[in-house]
Amino acid sequence: MNRQRSFIGFIVAGAIALLVIAIAGFYWFFAKSPANLIASTSQPGAAIFVSKLSPVMVSLLANPDRLQALEQEEELSKLKTSLFAKSGIDYKQDIQPWLGNEITLAITTLDIDRDLENGQQPGYLLALSTQQPEKSREFVELLFSKRALAGANLAVEQYKGVKLISDNSQPEQDLLAGAVVGEDFVLFANDPKVLRDAINNVQAPDLNLTSSPEYQKATKQLPKGGLAVAFLNLPIVAKWQGLELPEQLYNSQIISLALNPKGLLAETTFLTSSEIVPPSPPLSKPVGALQYIPASTGLAISGSNLSNLGDSDVAKLWRQATATIYGSKEDVVSRLAKPLVDVQKRWGINFPEDIFSWVQGEYAIALLPEKEQTTPHWIFVVEKSEAVEQGVTRLDAIASSNGLSINLLTIDKQKISAWTELTTATKKSDVKEGASFSIETKVRGLHTTLGNYEIFTSDLETMDEILTIKDNSIIDNPNFKDSIAAIPLPNQGYIYLDWTKSQNLLERQVPILKLVEVLGKPFFNNLRSLTVSSYGTDTRSLKGGVFFKLNNS
Repeated sequence: MNRQRSFIGFIVAGAIALLVIAIAGFYWFFAKSPANLIASTSQPGAAIFVSKLSPVMVSLLANPDRLQALEQEEELSKLKTSLFAKSGIDYKQDIQPWLGNEITLAITTLDIDRDLENGQQPGYLLALSTQQPEKSREFVELLFSKRALAGANLAVEQYKGVKLISDNSQPEQDLLAGAVVGEDFVLFANDPKVLRDAINNVQAPDLNLTSSPEYQKATKQLPKGGLAVAFLNLPIVAKWQGLELPEQLYNSQIISLALNPKGLLAETTFLTSSEIVPPSPPLSKPVGALQYIPASTGLAISGSNLSNLGDSDVAKLWRQATATIYGSKEDVVSRLAKPLVDVQKRWGINFPEDIFSWVQGEYAIALLPEKEQTTPHWIFVVEKSEAVEQGVTRLDAIASSNGLSINLLTIDKQKISAWTELTTATKKSDVKEGASFSIETKVRGLHTTLGNYEIFTSDLETMDEILTIKDNSIIDNPNFKDSIAAIPLPNQGYIYLDWTKSQNLLERQVPILKLVEVLGKPFFNNLRSLTVSSYGTDTRSLKGGVFFKLNNS
């Protein structure tokens, strides 16, 4: 392919990469220059060009050249060089003088020509705000002139007062169409029809995204000063993936990226026409069960009331999200919490029926990565109640039915109930009589009572660590404290993942993550941990956030 003809591919990829790099870089000098990093608006102006039937729109609401700190690591310079060198464009000379404070990328339609016989070809629209319209017009003319010199056949047309330029020489290749609309935006698309539709959307306001009731409700949820925003039309995203969802509770989603002195907070709101009932009363402080989770934990989940989790709106959201993202009902949590899934299979139990059903108070679940092992240790802490006592008795019965023995042990004067299994090991004997045998006891799980909590662990070493934890629990961990401080109260609890401790485990369980890390290398190199929580009181929306704690913050 002629290198001049694939410019739209480079610029679309570049827009995405720019967002990723922006995420990695915003935090670095937040404390040094906060005023320079506050977006002038929390809503993208380019939404007027985008159809209300668009599946997704992503916007960066700050000029990339404000990220001067990144120049020290040359990440931004490398991106500019690799992105524009192949198109014969000099970023500093041709784009920097006129580029404004917004870059928006949207998938405007699932199929440009709506012809199913020739396959699905999505329409891509890239909108760059301009602060000097004349210079941006010169840039568009320059870009297409260079393509013409490289052998492209150009087409020029006037459409409703706007000059459109496109390369239509080889339809089977990546096309490029461009225009300067009014005094505010430069538009690029992969087909002239996408540009014509964008202009129609401006001149017929009932067609564009800003006229969508869903979009209007979503933008009301945006915080002030967000630096990036994304809007997803979930039913159309599902259609794009070729899915027919059995459960379509949520209609749209909006995501906003905001700065925090300790990192980045990505807030998201899912909107629905149905009334949402929270799975449990909101919590005004972290649950006490976390005091028994060691600071060495790689993954910790805490909250209250697991008894109705399966039928909650959060669970319905998870099922809809996994089906949309993976194209199936595959549960990525099953991969992340594989040790617990293995326990479920080995014991022949069903977590919702045999455990979650009797957890109506506080709980905490944790995985502790072990360098020498591929399978991490696990901890389950639950607040005591009559239902919990009955549940423990039931688990003891299930253990016995699976051939396990229930033995009482003592660790540091603490009585422990252990589920054990006897196995035989064979050794070749030096004598002629044959082999000798030894009997080994394998611990399959343990539980004990501490204070007002029942604690379950996978092994003796983990139980011993809990008993000697003292002031070294996760609740005393400065990194954890900083992370949950960024999450609004009250909330439904936390999912906390220490990236530095869990990276190897996650890469083994979710192989595609390695590809994501390559694409977002500057971000993942600086990622320390992430914390997820659900909060908000609107009965027609589900609001939550992901806080990214970054190194040196």
